[in-house]
Amino acid sequence: MPGLPAFCLRPRDKRRGAVLTLAFLAAVGTGASTGCWNREDPGAWTARAGALAEPPPGDARTESGGGQPRAATADREAVARAAAEAVAEGKSGKKAAQEVVSRSGDRWGTVYDRGEYAAFAEDLDGRWTGVGLWAGRGGDGRIGIDKVQPGGPAARAGLRAGDRLLSVDGHAVTGLAVADVVALLRGAAGTPVVLNLSRDGADLTQTLHREQLRTEPVTVRRLPGGITVIKVASFTRGSGERVRAAVRAAPAGAGVMLDLRGNRGGLVTEAVAAASAFLDGGLVATYDVRGAERALYADPGGDTDRPLVALVDGGTMSAAELVTGALQDRGRAVTVGSRTFGKGSVQMPTELADGSVAELTVGTYRTPGGRSLDGSGITPDLAAGEGVEERAAQVLGGLGVGP
Repeated sequence: MPGLPAFCLRPRDKRRGAVLTLAFLAAVGTGASTGCWNREDPGAWTARAGALAEPPPGDARTESGGGQPRAATADREAVARAAAEAVAEGKSGKKAAQEVVSRSGDRWGTVYDRGEYAAFAEDLDGRWTGVGLWAGRGGDGRIGIDKVQPGGPAARAGLRAGDRLLSVDGHAVTGLAVADVVALLRGAAGTPVVLNLSRDGADLTQTLHREQLRTEPVTVRRLPGGITVIKVASFTRGSGERVRAAVRAAPAGAGVMLDLRGNRGGLVTEAVAAASAFLDGGLVATYDVRGAERALYADPGGDTDRPLVALVDGGTMSAAELVTGALQDRGRAVTVGSRTFGKGSVQMPTELADGSVAELTVGTYRTPGGRSLDGSGITPDLAAGEGVEERAAQVLGGLGVGP
């Protein structure tokens, strides 16, 4: 198993979505071989791109004495003890630990088995093994496909967003937790998986073969007038430097749109590096871990003169919200779009007796202006639904750039 990252900023989709191809992020650190990981290294933080478990309904936060929201958390020792006792009795340590986490009200806490957690490490470099499906549970409680990875096995088989997933290798998914569906879809590259689906009332069956898939976390394009659009899909390894390179390559004096829509997060170090592309040092965020406050700072030397608009929506989560909040609070960018998701709590992983991993909430992070985003998100400076880019171009035009 890879070493466990010290802290995680994990998003949960409002639609209870999950990346069914196991497109998750994990930092490979130097963890101990047994026991709990206490290494307080913000460089190892991750913000998961997806979810294996659903949060309980409602907002489980409590208020701290200072008025800042404090996320509810499970007791780490109680979780570890429950898992150890279950293993000693020949039972599932993961299941016992999850029961304790569920009762605790820790909205973001969850438990993974050894294989699930090991699979996270793949996505550090923007790669994973799967069939290329993003799915979520709809309002009717059934699991459907939200998105298909272009060029992946699912796309080549003709699967598309809106298809309903009925079974995986003969196992019905109706009533299953998303984590269980993910487990059914896991497997080694080259192995087959049979999916039964429903489309427009008709059933269909597809046999797909799992593959090593890759995504490009940062893409760049130009609009008329020289405006550069930098789309960051996730903060995987190297994405921060790619953002910096794109800013350096933009035409002199031209504006930039930093598109963070649909960005579920990633490595916090990469998010800070991306923010550094537009800041000359200074505070990016503060965070607390069991009451002890820490801070994250931008690197000096960023482009502070170029006009900048950040595009956000309800899919902008966690580490992406950290970037947005820093640019907004420091007056560096005009934010355009719709309110972000609102995931601002910090999780710490603990390895359990059977090798499973519990990630439990230990604190929250805040923007440079002191705002906690957990449960509230970021309200953009300018609301826009359809035609977000056009609205952003108007903003840049008002700042003296663009057509």
